[in-house]
Amino acid sequence: MGTASSLVSPAGGVGEVIEDTYGGGEACEIPVEVKPKARLLRSSLRRVGAARPGGLLGASFKSTASVQELECAAEYERLKKEYEIFRVSKNNEVASMVKKEAKLDRENKRLRAELQALQKTYQKILREKESALEAKYQAMERAATFEHDRDKVKRQFKIFRETKENEIQDLLRAKRELEAKLQRLQAQGIQVFDPEESDSDDNCTDVTAAGVQSEYWNGGALGSEPSMGSMMQLQQSFRGPEFAHSSIDVEGPFANINRDDWDAAVASLLQVTPLFSHSLWSNTVRCFIISTAETEPEVDIFIRNYSPKLQRICETMGYFFQVVHFPAENESHFKDVRKWEIEKSSLVILLLHLTLPSCLLEDCEEAFLRNPEEKPRVIYHRMEDDKDSSVLVQQLIEQICCVNKAKMIDHAGSVEEGAYEIYNCVEKIIKQDILGCEMTELEGKDLGNKEESTAPEEVVFGDVLWDAHDEQEQMEAFQQASNSTCELGFEKYFERLNDLVAAPAPIPPLLVSGGPGSGKSLLLSKWIQLQQKHSPNTLILYHFVGRPMSTSSESALIIKRLTLKLMQHSWLVSPLTLDPAKLLEEFPRWLEKLSARHQGSIIIIIDSIDQIQQAEKHMKWLIDPLPVNVRMILSVNVETCPQAWRLWPTLHLDPLNSKDVKSLISAECNSANVKLTKEQEKKLERHCRSATTCNALYVTLLGKTIACAGSTGNIDETLQQCFQCQDTVSLYRLVLQSVQESLRNDKEKGLLKEVLCVIGVSHNGVSESELMELYPELSSAVLASLVHSLHKMCLLTYGCGLLKFQHLQAWEMVKLEYMEGENAISAYRQKLVDYFTMQLSRDRVTWRSADELPWLFQQQGDKQKLHKCLLNLFVSQNLYKRGHFAELLSYWQLVGKDKSSMAAEYFDSLKEYEKSCEGEESMICLADLYETLGRFLKDLGLLSQAVAPLQRSLEIRETALDPDHPRVAQSLHQLAGVYVQWKKFGNAEQLYKQALEISENAYGAEHPRVARELDALATLYQKQNKYEQAEQLRKKSFKIRQKAARRKGSLCGFALLRQRALQLEELTLGKDTPDNARTLNELGVLYYLQNNLETAELFLKRSLEMRERVLGTDHPDCAQSLNNLAALYNEKKHYDKAEELYERALDIRRRALAPDHPSLAYTVKHLAVLYKKMGKLDKAVPLYELAVEIRQKSFGPKHPSVATALVNLAVLYCQMKKQIEASPLYERALKIYEDSFGHMHPRVGETLKNLAVLSYEGGDFEKAAELYKRAMEIKEAETLLIGGKATSRHSSSGDTFSLKSALSPNVFLEHGQRIATELRNKQKPQTI
Repeated sequence: MGTASSLVSPAGGVGEVIEDTYGGGEACEIPVEVKPKARLLRSSLRRVGAARPGGLLGASFKSTASVQELECAAEYERLKKEYEIFRVSKNNEVASMVKKEAKLDRENKRLRAELQALQKTYQKILREKESALEAKYQAMERAATFEHDRDKVKRQFKIFRETKENEIQDLLRAKRELEAKLQRLQAQGIQVFDPEESDSDDNCTDVTAAGVQSEYWNGGALGSEPSMGSMMQLQQSFRGPEFAHSSIDVEGPFANINRDDWDAAVASLLQVTPLFSHSLWSNTVRCFIISTAETEPEVDIFIRNYSPKLQRICETMGYFFQVVHFPAENESHFKDVRKWEIEKSSLVILLLHLTLPSCLLEDCEEAFLRNPEEKPRVIYHRMEDDKDSSVLVQQLIEQICCVNKAKMIDHAGSVEEGAYEIYNCVEKIIKQDILGCEMTELEGKDLGNKEESTAPEEVVFGDVLWDAHDEQEQMEAFQQASNSTCELGFEKYFERLNDLVAAPAPIPPLLVSGGPGSGKSLLLSKWIQLQQKHSPNTLILYHFVGRPMSTSSESALIIKRLTLKLMQHSWLVSPLTLDPAKLLEEFPRWLEKLSARHQGSIIIIIDSIDQIQQAEKHMKWLIDPLPVNVRMILSVNVETCPQAWRLWPTLHLDPLNSKDVKSLISAECNSANVKLTKEQEKKLERHCRSATTCNALYVTLLGKTIACAGSTGNIDETLQQCFQCQDTVSLYRLVLQSVQESLRNDKEKGLLKEVLCVIGVSHNGVSESELMELYPELSSAVLASLVHSLHKMCLLTYGCGLLKFQHLQAWEMVKLEYMEGENAISAYRQKLVDYFTMQLSRDRVTWRSADELPWLFQQQGDKQKLHKCLLNLFVSQNLYKRGHFAELLSYWQLVGKDKSSMAAEYFDSLKEYEKSCEGEESMICLADLYETLGRFLKDLGLLSQAVAPLQRSLEIRETALDPDHPRVAQSLHQLAGVYVQWKKFGNAEQLYKQALEISENAYGAEHPRVARELDALATLYQKQNKYEQAEQLRKKSFKIRQKAARRKGSLCGFALLRQRALQLEELTLGKDTPDNARTLNELGVLYYLQNNLETAELFLKRSLEMRERVLGTDHPDCAQSLNNLAALYNEKKHYDKAEELYERALDIRRRALAPDHPSLAYTVKHLAVLYKKMGKLDKAVPLYELAVEIRQKSFGPKHPSVATALVNLAVLYCQMKKQIEASPLYERALKIYEDSFGHMHPRVGETLKNLAVLSYEGGDFEKAAELYKRAMEIKEAETLLIGGKATSRHSSSGDTFSLKSALSPNVFLEHGQRIATELRNKQKPQTI
């Protein structure tokens, strides 16, 4: 067997080599240790011994070793096999892992290669995308440019085509006339030479095409009847209900007033008659006090304690308050001044006790007994038990009570109580009678609250920011410009202006040029009055530019005002951008929209346009083609006219001839009862021959100077002084010297200088109340005397309650006389700065401080103070809410702040102000400020930053007021407007619906605020292409606005309208004159506009009776009254009376007027409509045929007005079941409409719909469906246009509208299923 030693390897060996019996592997050495084997042997022996308790007795060492060796060998073999199995498996695993690693490495390399290829492809696609986007933008720019150029070319071609067609018609007409004349001559045996056979040009006849009036929908043609279909309802939702001139034949200021448009009615009322005094349209509440020495204590207490309170009340409403009182010791002076003040005054207060000085009697009679305008009057009579008033006092009171409705205050208490009673009475009169508001409107309002500086929420016209003061200033400027009674030989210029209106398009703007003071403003204002009288369908928009750098000369405000006027006449009020650059784009679009719908010409007049800074840049839209029925008239000075405009047609005002000079000076002298000698007249004629001494202003000023000197008897001396003045400025200097000499002392002369200088350095002028606060030593009597003298001599005038220079030359004279050098100007500006800064420190922020203070800082160049002023939240709020957005931006640009930093500073200021707010009123005011900031940021285009202040305003109002309060709806509305611009329509819709619900709960379902929310929702649906929902909301809103407008009698503007109508009525109670008859007619029309038909009937009857007495029964003016009365009876459904009056009016006009006169067309139209309404179709047919004939004579056979008359006649034939006669009329009208307006105009759609109905009734269903589908396409396109998407920029036609860009062709498939149903429901065609 072997010994134990045989188990151990040799001493030098470390192991033995074992051959791999499994194959596939290499031989390897396995180390064997001895000690583990011995341990194994000993453990085996122990196990055997333990199993046998007796031990291994008798066993030899040799046998024991053999057994152990065998066991170890077996164990060894077993372990060896296990190891071999483990090693082979691990080797296999390693080999597999190596293979997998190699495979993964190959896959990784492949994927890396693919990734690199994809990255290269991505970079290539990205570059191609960027190139495609750039190409797309370039293509879009080229397309937009091409579209704009195409619109221009189409428009010019259309205008050219219309012009040539008119010329051809004129030539054909002239040819027929010449042929007829030739035949008559040949019939008389007169030899006629053929021009073609003559060698001389003497026998050739040149035929010049006369200008044909190209007014669309002119009043001379038959106007359109109301449509009966959905399309016309859609048009009415855009332009409003019936126009006044469609049922009332009115001449004068009410010609273009919508029946429900009271703002325009108030403005036009100021143009009714020149008999209006200054007090009826002044922005100042003037209180003239007449007192005796006995009642001076009451006057002192009233002026000291209660006048400031009344001033704050008037300031809240945007008015000034001025008390004028001449002390008893000065009653013998200022006679003319007192009379002038009484005429201007809004209210006269007479304070009596026991006696009445005879010097006051004349003033009392002037104020109380001769008060034709029925202005408010108050008599305060302090009585004592033991004393009786004088007989003179008692007689005066009795006379006043008999002839006047004066308010009597009989007081027997103390002086303080008497002054308080006067205050209570005056406050009530101011609120109710003068300002036209209810007593509850201002009660409970804290006059010291800053909220008074902002416009009341109710007067905010939707989202449109309207400045009533700017509009008031323009109305007064028009009144003052037309104040002269001398025509100055303007007839020749009137003819030229009329030719411009009648000439065929295209017509560039007409320049009315002349030197300073040549009478350009007077000419334009007089011509406007003539146009309003003789062309009632002509819409005239005017703007008179005042002094340079004043508010009236700011280009952005001018464009905004004209745009709002266009929106007003379009019967569409929508949010208007305040960005000056965008305004320049919006104005031509609105002009295009209105021109396509207005029945007549549109004339825009801008006087002194060259006074606008950078006029050529800001008025660049003037060089683009205007719509065919729009005319532009601009007045400029010869020296300052922009060079690019000098190529336009120009009407230059010639210097006055000797006849005009003589008549003008004689008129001024006759007004002062001054008679000039023949020698003096000759001297004046010789003097007024140069260019600078024969203009209208110089001659007027010269006449006033001579008339003033004539009262003192030194005419020759004054003439010598005048002859030394060779221009207007030097003559103004002489006038100022004469005014200074008339003053009583040096103190008054110094005050005169101060007054003129302060007015000269101000932005827009200074009010009398401000002057008295600036100079406490200036009494109301002295100020009234100074203003009277300066106004009489054409130095100063009133504008929106402010004193300003009447002419630029007067302003230049004051600067030369008193303010030489920047130091003097700066000192006077600083005085105004200190005054308005003091007002701000007292929390008295009015529109005046917001207008003047930032502008003064800008002129002073004080950026730090300007910055601080702009951060006064109430100043910025006042400017923004009145629409002075561009002015506010210019101030911030001067400070050097961009939009984002400006927004951040406003927000920080609001946060600081919020920390000091306590109480409900201050929190409400804070919410208003947050809302204003949000709207301001929205207009800046910072939509993301606008959301935070609007949301904060909403939170404050919900907390401080109530979640259902109307002001919460206002916040929701404004916040939704931001989301609409941000294209977040879902959020906007939810907010609009919440605002609508709150407004309906607060105001009722028929309130204008509800209509406002409906309009906003309709616009939102329009943007989302939900046209049916949008149209339903617009119709609902339109009905609400129409009903609300007729209930407007309790509002301030309507109260003012009613008050002035009553004052006008008093003016007509004198003798019978044509002017009084015209005023009565206009009052009747005014009451008709108010829907007060009973009162309107009384005035129209009085007008007719007066005209028949004064002018005779066959005068055309009587026909006008008959026509108006007939329209009134038609409104009241008294058709028999209306028929009789219409027939009388038609008979008069047929005998007195030309066959194509507009007034004849009026009567023909309305009588024809009445016949049709009464079912007398046989009588209506010849009148409709006559209407077609009149229009063809007036405008030519291819004018749209002819198409309108043809459609009306076709509708009549359809009602008479004469479809055969109607069809060619429809087709001819359709051809004219398509040629004139393009294929997408609403008139084309109406005619197509009528033709569709006619085809359906004739059994041609396929043609009917095709025509109706075209009509529906036009309707959809018109809906988009109403929603604010203009067809083009300067085209009045709709043929440039791309339907494919707005609607998919599949949109109209859904209409196919409804076409047959709707056609079956159409039993009669629609009248256009």
